[in-house]
Amino acid sequence: MFFRWLKHYMPRSLYGRAALILVLPIVALQLVVSIVFIQRHFEDVTTQMTQTVIRELRLVGQIARGVDDQAVALEQMAPFLETLQMRVSFVAPGQVPTSDQIRWYDFSGRVVIRTLRASLPGTGAVLLPDDRVVQLYIATELGPAEVRFGRRRVSAAAPHQLPVTMALFGVLMTVIAYLYMRNQLRPITKLAEAAEAFGRGRNVAYWPSGATEVRAAGGAFLSMRARIERQIEQRTMMLSGVSHDLRTPLTRLKLGMAMLDDDEETAPLLEDVDEMQRLLDEFLSFAQGTAEGEPEPTDPMTLVARVVEDAQRAGKPVSLGETSGEGLVNLRPVAIRRAVENLIGNAVQYGTRAEVSVALTDKSLRIRVEDDGPGIPEAARAEAIKPFARLDPARNQNKGGGVGLGLAITADIVRAHGGALRLRDSETLGGLQADIVIGR
Repeated sequence: MFFRWLKHYMPRSLYGRAALILVLPIVALQLVVSIVFIQRHFEDVTTQMTQTVIRELRLVGQIARGVDDQAVALEQMAPFLETLQMRVSFVAPGQVPTSDQIRWYDFSGRVVIRTLRASLPGTGAVLLPDDRVVQLYIATELGPAEVRFGRRRVSAAAPHQLPVTMALFGVLMTVIAYLYMRNQLRPITKLAEAAEAFGRGRNVAYWPSGATEVRAAGGAFLSMRARIERQIEQRTMMLSGVSHDLRTPLTRLKLGMAMLDDDEETAPLLEDVDEMQRLLDEFLSFAQGTAEGEPEPTDPMTLVARVVEDAQRAGKPVSLGETSGEGLVNLRPVAIRRAVENLIGNAVQYGTRAEVSVALTDKSLRIRVEDDGPGIPEAARAEAIKPFARLDPARNQNKGGGVGLGLAITADIVRAHGGALRLRDSETLGGLQADIVIGR
């Protein structure tokens, strides 16, 4: 459960995850080392140094033991205080602070105060205002005494050096690793861009570089791209050749039947020839696929509006619905026009009317065609976009005269643009809703 929750906050990109893998161990190691070192080293060193000062204070106290006068006591302690680099003075009880003074980030100072109170009886307030001096108030037989000595007597000099040094070197190593990692990830980024462009029907210049594994992946991508392009070219040439070669005998057959006198007998044959001609045109459209032109900045609103106007002039019951957004999208206009025309043709063939709408956002383009026909069952929608699929029970066999290439051609065109063709029930008209969704 915890890992599922954490997954939502993890970086999605390879670069972000690599940076996290690099930075997280460094930060964790620095934290662990700093905490362990401070607790095991600084604390022990501070305790030992404070214990040394406590022994010196006890020695000074024994020298002045039994003296009834403060001045005499100070006179007897003076030679030792000079050697120990301490200053002792007696103060009035009202001058003794009521609480300790320490900065909030002074970790070693807390150890000093704790050690003094635990090992030196009579310890009063301890003042640690800075890193230079320690003011200690002790209750004695002659009254409260103020003891001053250097802070370095009880704690190591510059205790922050370790964390600061580790932080500086950590940042330095992170920057170096960042530069190196960026150079290593750049070939992967170029490979991803080339693959994404090829998925959208564009070829960008790419040459494998980087580490051995990345070069191998880049070479495999180039080989795959070449095979796919060769297969598409062979398919197009084969279907185009077959369609073209069949046109000539069909034309001769049509002319021969037109010269016959008996119109009643030749009329059905001419209809069959026309049907064969139409099927050949569909084969040719399927063979052409998305090979018509290169992607160019296109206004989808204007393109769809022209398609709808042309369909209305042809007498088709289609209308332009809601349009939102503005801007240009890299499209093959002729191919997209054919895809929308196919959807409109299917909609008016199986329904009584159709409606087309367009929505353009910063991330995607959506062209929707809806009808009021019988629709397609959800279980058969995946099969409907396959070539030569005939869904007679779902779409009324009496109205279907094609070979099942309309949706296949549309899906092929949309996939070549890096998008998807989605089929679902229309909430507005009650029939089929076909969405062309293309990322920007």
